[in-house]
Amino acid sequence: MDFNLTEEHLMIQQAARDFAQNELLPGVIERDEHSKFPTEQVKMMADLGFMGMMVDPKYGGSGLDSVSYVLAMTEIAKVDASAAVIMSVNNSLVCAGLEKYCTEEQKMKYLVPLAKGEVIGAFCLSEPEAGSDATSQKTTAIDKGDHYLLNGTKNWITNGSTASTYLVIAQTDIEKKHKGINAFIVEKGWPGFEVGPKEKKMGIRGSDTHSLMFTDVKVPKENRIGPDGFGFSFAMNVLNGGRIGIASQALGIATGAYELALKYSHERKAFGKEIFHHQAIAFKLADMYVKITAAKLLVMKAACEKDEGKDISHSGAMAKLYASEVALEVANDAVQIHGGNGYVAEYHVERMMRDSKITQIYEGTSEIQRIVISRGLVS
Repeated sequence: MDFNLTEEHLMIQQAARDFAQNELLPGVIERDEHSKFPTEQVKMMADLGFMGMMVDPKYGGSGLDSVSYVLAMTEIAKVDASAAVIMSVNNSLVCAGLEKYCTEEQKMKYLVPLAKGEVIGAFCLSEPEAGSDATSQKTTAIDKGDHYLLNGTKNWITNGSTASTYLVIAQTDIEKKHKGINAFIVEKGWPGFEVGPKEKKMGIRGSDTHSLMFTDVKVPKENRIGPDGFGFSFAMNVLNGGRIGIASQALGIATGAYELALKYSHERKAFGKEIFHHQAIAFKLADMYVKITAAKLLVMKAACEKDEGKDISHSGAMAKLYASEVALEVANDAVQIHGGNGYVAEYHVERMMRDSKITQIYEGTSEIQRIVISRGLVS
């Protein structure tokens, strides 16, 4: 593993940093307070090529590697975790799944506008009783010959109302269990497809999270992804890559909170000197830095292995598990270092603390990551 970033990597990192500081930071508190989707900022991310970073240019993408993606995601999440998760879902779950597993016709129709950022995508796996247990799908897609009839509910869907293209996982043959699950491309506006109210969330309030309801939605046969029964494998393979995106988001939150705490420790005085010079604060900052560095190495390792074509189920799970725990720990310490100021919005760290918790939950909880890792050790 080469720890030296290329000139291209550094340019992408700087472009993402400039965008985050100049375009995301000015309105991030207001968007969080009012649960406002960053519409204009997402358009700017599309212009920068951030909505289809790893997609081949022939399908409208930027053709970059996973390391570039991690660098950009981290810089954006340092400032606005909501914008980061919008970008993550479109890249890691939707575009990645379409490019790897879809037909050429499906790619030209759906992947190209998604990779260009002309539209946004959503990944629809979770249900009221099927979050981490993806085999317990209650949403059904009954084969009707030239189409499937889709019925059911999906919960906690990021980009739920703003997306135009939805990848929906549904059970076609319950007797076959996970081998009877399929994945479908569903378009917004099809009869019977309804978007529920926006969820009121503790964190990442700028992203729109909704339940989706499907009532006798006709899905053309050509919108099934892969062969019959491929849906479960599709979902699990896509989620493996998705964990790198969430790990990058967690790393960004932790890094952003640490940098704010470090800056504040040099400005705030107590007992006649900057609080950085008090050992209790200095040691806390040291521990934060070590945790972030370790998380970064795990995330970069997973990204490098993905670029090398290796199985990343193990490394991705480790990166997601550790980075998400570090995000929560570091954000909590950042609030503590800020003292009373850490509890108010204008210092940003209270938002980062709220945002950090979700990184332990989506793309599989921390407990699920431990299951994946332990199974890898056994095998």
